[in-house]
Amino acid sequence: MTYVISKGCCNDGSCITVCPVQCIRPRPGDADFNTTEQLYIDPATCIDCGACLDECPVEAVHSDWDLPEHLSDYLEINAEYFATNPLVGVGTPSFTRRVLPAGRPELRVAIVGTGPAACYAAGTLSDIKGVSVTMLERLPTPFGLVRAGVAPDHANTKKMADRFGSVLSRPTVTSYFNVEVGRDLTIEELLQHHHAVLWAGGAPDDRKLGVDGEHLAGVHAARTFVAWYNGHPDHVGESFGLGGERVVVIGNGNVALDVARTLLRPADELSATDMAQHAVDALASSNVSEVVVVARRGPEHAAYSQGELLALDQIEGITLLAEADEVGEHDGDRKQAVLVRAAGRGGAAGKVIRFRFGLEPLSIEGEEQVEAITFRRPDGGTERIETSLLLRAIGYRGAPVDGLPFDEVTATLPHEAGRVVDPERDEAVDGVYCSGWIKRGPRGIIGSNKQDAEETVDSILQDLGADRLADPAGSAEDFEELLRDRVEDLLDRTAWGRIDLEEKRRGREASRPRQKLVTIQELLDASRAAS
Repeated sequence: MTYVISKGCCNDGSCITVCPVQCIRPRPGDADFNTTEQLYIDPATCIDCGACLDECPVEAVHSDWDLPEHLSDYLEINAEYFATNPLVGVGTPSFTRRVLPAGRPELRVAIVGTGPAACYAAGTLSDIKGVSVTMLERLPTPFGLVRAGVAPDHANTKKMADRFGSVLSRPTVTSYFNVEVGRDLTIEELLQHHHAVLWAGGAPDDRKLGVDGEHLAGVHAARTFVAWYNGHPDHVGESFGLGGERVVVIGNGNVALDVARTLLRPADELSATDMAQHAVDALASSNVSEVVVVARRGPEHAAYSQGELLALDQIEGITLLAEADEVGEHDGDRKQAVLVRAAGRGGAAGKVIRFRFGLEPLSIEGEEQVEAITFRRPDGGTERIETSLLLRAIGYRGAPVDGLPFDEVTATLPHEAGRVVDPERDEAVDGVYCSGWIKRGPRGIIGSNKQDAEETVDSILQDLGADRLADPAGSAEDFEELLRDRVEDLLDRTAWGRIDLEEKRRGREASRPRQKLVTIQELLDASRAAS
């Protein structure tokens, strides 16, 4: 018997550290670790101990004898990886035990953000004796895209919040919410009270198509739509025209599949998730029956994962369609096989996701509201697709940070191994570091942030040992006093705990995992409630 890693793998490598025979690949340091869609277990080496099953934070590990029918392909998928990547010299992986440099018994680090990159960094830092961490979050709620970006029907992936919540609960980690660096205090003030500042604020903007008509009503970023249905306070007031029968999504990644699937899911399925109630209500009355997912290039360049496409093809009541001349022939690739089957269906009644490839957006047409998009085909001709709602899912984009250098081309903070660097002076910005999407760009999945954060933490430790980090003038108590003077509705971990309990209480009443509070005022009110 063997264990199998399936769809939903977070890639953070927690399972690797507990495997006694080291049969899980790729590992940190392997050439494909940062690009793999998921991790894999070698069935020929696995001893069926179950350590990976217990450790997995997103329940993506299954025993082969208990593998659900809809995940049955993953037994072969795991084995296929080792057919081309056989285990050689398994050995024992080397794991770093980090300590503070000699003569430096204390390190205080402020982390801006509480998403995956921030939480992985906080977890790595707080494992070190003598380190204390302060986490600062703009919203009243933590966990970044785990809360506001993961699709509501991916409940297991959302369980990463439990793993990150345990980090926030550590005695050497102090969390403050509803405080914005740049508005309520500056990076300089953070450095007055900490040895280092680690910026992990993510990529809050989105890429644009850059075509005429992009300003029209009905044209939105998929990022905004995702934030809306996940109950992000910044986007609860958004309005999406769901009265038309067709929606066009431009993009070929997992976000494009997320929004396509969400638009067509039955209302009773959505109401069983943690989707914001306003979104459940709006989608329940939607007229959308067709979502056209458009990619500029061919299917061989599609960025969505094998697991997401396979799962999409198994949803009852949704039919996948494609154009045979755009898809080509089956070449043995599992993603290609799904698209070839979709192209062979010809047509379907009911709800449809239609994949189109090789179409370059030329213009968006309409007077005040989008009415159609014109594309250039590979043969040089044009094609017009009518729609009243267009979602661009072509990538997130980082935003400038007050007081720090910013690379407008990559939309990241210039850095060397996580040290923020000023290109004009060609030297590091003293005491300032970065991690996550603002460091490497918006790519990878949740677990991709772990190794990224560890690299930045190692740079902080190296700089501390080289006396490049000044001792802070103010204490932790001074810093808390500063925050309470500046921020009228400052929240701490206990206040977030009250919000969490209230959302779960409302969820139990509605037979849902939680019912999110979606406005700042609702969240603040819940944070003040008696326990």
